[in-house]
Amino acid sequence: MIQVKVFDHEHEKDLEKDMNRFLKQIDDDQLVDIKYNVAAMAEEEEDEEQIYCFSAMVIYKA
Repeated sequence: MIQVKVFDHEHEKDLEKDMNRFLKQIDDDQLVDIKYNVAAMAEEEEDEEQIYCFSAMVIYKA
């Protein structure tokens, strides 16, 4: 059976740690694909600070 695991973090290092922790739990032959995305937007405040969203989806065989 094919399954997915979705990760979403504001900091790329947090995403990396979380994904590596999950990937250690599955065998290499279970991994099908990894999709990665980065989104950025400005806050609706005066300082216009950028907000980042780092996300990834791991597709694997259960």
